[in-house]
Amino acid sequence: MLALLGTAFFMTILDGTSLLTALPAIERHLRLHGPGIQWTVTAYALAFSGLLLLCGRAADLLGRRRVFIAGMVLRVLASLACGLAPSIQTLVAARALQGVSAAIIAPAALSMVMNTFPEGTERNKALGIWGGLGGFGATAGLLLGGIITDILGWQWVFWINVPVGTLVLVRAPALLRESRDRARFRSFDIPGALTIAPALVLLVYVITRVPTSGWANGQTIGLLAAVAVLVWMFILIEKRSVAPLVPFRALRSRMLIGGNLLLLIAGMTVDGMLVTLTSFVQQVLGWSAAQFGLATAMMTVTAVAGALLSQRVVTRIGLGRVAAAGTVLLGSGCLLLTRIPASGAMSLLPAALFLFGAGMGAATVCAQIAALTGVTENDSGMAAGLADTSFAVGTALGTAICTSVAAAYTSAIGGPAPLPLALTTGQHAAFGAAGVFAALALIAALALLRKRSGLSRNVSADESESVSTRAPSTSP
Repeated sequence: MLALLGTAFFMTILDGTSLLTALPAIERHLRLHGPGIQWTVTAYALAFSGLLLLCGRAADLLGRRRVFIAGMVLRVLASLACGLAPSIQTLVAARALQGVSAAIIAPAALSMVMNTFPEGTERNKALGIWGGLGGFGATAGLLLGGIITDILGWQWVFWINVPVGTLVLVRAPALLRESRDRARFRSFDIPGALTIAPALVLLVYVITRVPTSGWANGQTIGLLAAVAVLVWMFILIEKRSVAPLVPFRALRSRMLIGGNLLLLIAGMTVDGMLVTLTSFVQQVLGWSAAQFGLATAMMTVTAVAGALLSQRVVTRIGLGRVAAAGTVLLGSGCLLLTRIPASGAMSLLPAALFLFGAGMGAATVCAQIAALTGVTENDSGMAAGLADTSFAVGTALGTAICTSVAAAYTSAIGGPAPLPLALTTGQHAAFGAAGVFAALALIAALALLRKRSGLSRNVSADESESVSTRAPSTSP
């Protein structure tokens, strides 16, 4: 079961990074000019980030296996359409459908993992493997995307999902047990969904536009104000709803809040650094996509190692300490990257990737464990969707901030036609911004993840009732 769900999760993560290395080939094939190609990334991010929370609760209410299989069917069809797309408009639409499928699959799969393995050592092991797959997919996509694009063509970056997804669909009915929230009303919080989903989509859209429009732009400020109004309306609706999309009683845990905050900041650090590094090695060092992918292999290995090691020691020394160590490694990797000159320093780059990968694996696994600690089976889809949303919004925010910082420093030094020195200065500043995010993650880990157990010590009366009426555990 874990292998099956992990495979599906790995493919959703792989898609996000493997496409980055294929973008130049897609641009040439479709004869594109200007920023249109960026919508292949933006459309996916909008659909994925905006619908995660909604799809997580849908899995709780409609059945986690049923929702997972529906998402996988959509993913296979959308991936096939992406590779066959004759125009940028068709490709963007198909990428949006891919984002919808990922938003359906990710929380349903993670909630089934939660409900299969009991809280504690067994779940930590499973989440260590899960985090290792995430770290491996995030970095391996840079390697595999370049190789697949160079050898088979950019279409196979998408088509590889078709045979893998078909295999998952064939095995899912036999390996996955159906489960859903039987203790609640079978009603969906439509008003809550109609406020939070647009709020998240609009937030991610605003963030992705920031590098070109700027933070002080009137449209940016206006859209952020609209997001604030939608979130305020969502909170009012949830307080009065008999079957809320996000039960506020689940948000009373400092561990859950700390885990989601750490996921948000870790997402900012990871994607902010990866986007900057991709630009640095291609624009300054002049590497090909395949060369860059091979260089990141060390980060892939250490990310998996960091995830697996952290789950082994977290029950002994505590979430806070392991998470803090992971954020220190993240910041150290970013600090080393700021010291690499335009001519390249091969002794620094491997060391930076080694440290960053280990920190990424440790920090994200600890954050996931915290975000899912003490959550009842009935709320597992919601909690998984909330955790995935936190990380997804963080990746968009980190990318926007680091890209803006790099552009501002580059234009200030190099003018309209930046020289390698100006590009290097700008990207060093962006690496520094990612290091600041890591420092904020360290503060969050030390302040909010100090206890070794989560909600189990602070279960409210409502939660106790939910635990007593939930469906029988699927623990082995």
